[in-house]
Amino acid sequence: MSIRRSIKSRRVVAAISVTAALALAVTGCGAEDGGGTKDTGSPSSPASPKSSDEDKGTKQEDTAAGENVDPNVKLAEARGDKNMLLVINQVKRDSGGFVTVQGELKNQGQTVVNPSAWAGGEAAIVSKNLNSVGGATLVDKVGKKRYYILRDTDGRCLCTTGMSAVQPGASVPVFMQFPAPPAETTEVDFNLPTFATTSLKISG
Repeated sequence: MSIRRSIKSRRVVAAISVTAALALAVTGCGAEDGGGTKDTGSPSSPASPKSSDEDKGTKQEDTAAGENVDPNVKLAEARGDKNMLLVINQVKRDSGGFVTVQGELKNQGQTVVNPSAWAGGEAAIVSKNLNSVGGATLVDKVGKKRYYILRDTDGRCLCTTGMSAVQPGASVPVFMQFPAPPAETTEVDFNLPTFATTSLKISG
C-alpha cells in the first residue's frame, strides 16, 4: 500500500508541475499580446481619416447655393410655369474668370413642381445633371454670344443639382457658374427653361 501511495503522490506532483508550467506559458503569451495590441493603437499606425478634400467637396455641394448672399437683395425676377418664381439675389464676376448667379426658386402655386425641366434639353448633359438648373444660359447681346453653365470633366454642371420636387409654398436656393463675358460686358440676358428671360447686371 505504501508503494502505491508513493507512486500516486508522484503522479499528483507531476500533474501540478505541468499545470503550473502551462499557466506560466499562457501568462507570458497574454503579456505579449497585450503589448502588441498597444502598439497597434499607437500614433505610428492611426486609422485613415476622411481626407479634408473630400470634406470640402461635400460642404461645397451643400453650401454653395445661397452662400454669402443677402436674400433681401432682389436684382431681378423671372416668372415660370406652374406659378414658379425665380428671384436673383447676386450676379458676381469672380477673379477666376467666371460669373456666379445665385438666387431662389419659389413655388407660389398649389401643385408640386418637378425640377427635371430645368436641366435643359441636351440628352448627353441632362443624363448627368438630373433635377438641376443645368439648362440655364447667359446671353451677351452686344458680343452676340451665349454662355452655358460650366461643367467638370465628367459633364457635371457647376450648379445646384439633385433637387427634390418643390412643394407648394417652398423655396429652394440655387446657384449657377458661367464663363465670364468680356470685362466691358456688364449686362446679360438670363434664361432658365420654363422661365421668362430676364436681364441681369454683373457686379465685380
